[in-house]
Amino acid sequence: MKPAPKTYHVKSFGCQMNVYDGDRMGELMAAQGLTATDDQFAADLVILNTCHIRERATEKVYSDIGRIRKESGKLGGSPMIAVAGCVAQAEGAEIVRRAKVDVVVGPQAYHNLPNLVARASRGEAALDTEMPVDMKFGHLPARRRVPPSAFLTVQEGCDKFCTYCVVPYTRGAEVSRPFAQIVDEAKALVDAGAKEITLLGQNVNAWDDDGRGLHDLIAALDRIKGLARIRYTTSHPNDMADGLIAAHRDVEKLMPFLHLPVQSGSDRILKAMNRSHARDGYLRLLDRVRVARPDIALSGDFIVGFPGETEADFAETLSLVAAVGYAQAYSFKYSPRPGTPAATMADQIAPDVMDERLQRLQAALNRDQAAFNAASVGKRCAVLLERKGKLEGQLIGKSPWLQSVHLVGDAAIGDLVEVEIIEAGANSVMGERVAPPQS
Repeated sequence: MKPAPKTYHVKSFGCQMNVYDGDRMGELMAAQGLTATDDQFAADLVILNTCHIRERATEKVYSDIGRIRKESGKLGGSPMIAVAGCVAQAEGAEIVRRAKVDVVVGPQAYHNLPNLVARASRGEAALDTEMPVDMKFGHLPARRRVPPSAFLTVQEGCDKFCTYCVVPYTRGAEVSRPFAQIVDEAKALVDAGAKEITLLGQNVNAWDDDGRGLHDLIAALDRIKGLARIRYTTSHPNDMADGLIAAHRDVEKLMPFLHLPVQSGSDRILKAMNRSHARDGYLRLLDRVRVARPDIALSGDFIVGFPGETEADFAETLSLVAAVGYAQAYSFKYSPRPGTPAATMADQIAPDVMDERLQRLQAALNRDQAAFNAASVGKRCAVLLERKGKLEGQLIGKSPWLQSVHLVGDAAIGDLVEVEIIEAGANSVMGERVAPPQS
């Protein structure tokens, strides 16, 4: 039994949806009168908002719990610890047994966090990993002040069941939030200071509400006064509807950036992954998107070393990368997740082989990203300034193509300024503000 906490700290791991969820959990605690602190070791309540996608994710959580207790103890504290998110969903009561944490709450039940914290303060069991049919979003408080670029979850869960992925088991089946609820939250975000909104979902382009698709939702957000930019992530190739492709042509606020994971360039491996798309179909889809929006920047996800991957399969991935020319990409070594079909497949790839392939893949991806950035030099574009840089007077924002732009000059966070790209690096570009024309 611990006293009711007065301060809290949320530490989120993993994807952008976890960032969104972490922000909402913070808002829940603030609505209960708790004060946020940036010092996790000084907080009365530490919420670990976990991700289960990567290898050894569970062990990293247990390590973090031990470190929090050790460092907080040095300050004379004994914080209440809540484990939330996908590791909480997967481990459940095992976390309570093994780590003696105070609260465990899954990603579909975190709206119950205030009640769970109150129960823990009374010394009662505080675990909720249910996946209720009624969505949590209607139970969350109104949005508070937000950054210039804000996340907005519109869809959760996945029905694709890729053989390597735990999302269907930790986030549940695909569920779409109601159209009106999303639009209302988007308006609240803009009222609270957002100029850009990124629509989030494990499979965001599968969003649907009574026959309306993601392109219809984007069109509605396009009409919100004060909203300057719209983005969305993460998408599945099978759900890139004609209307969504057309939106990249027709909706000026929709930024010219598309993150469309492919995972492998080999049809044999894609079939083993249960990706339900093929290499040629993926490339044809990208061609259609480029016709709609010729300047679009493309991003993807790749897994190397999937069970049974041969050198020939990997060569197919490298050739696909060369054919696309990604502006950005994420690449990972395959890691078996307990309970997924791939974890028990034969022909698991040796770690040293995966390491070597990942290095080759990342070299190719880095080459293409550097080339994309270099081709941006001389372009003029609007940049939304989001945070301070490391240098005196430096601000960092995003270009329409999601490049990090470093800018020094007379501007403020939240400004949307016109710049010229004057220098390109491997991971970012330098911009110089363009003076507005004289009236």
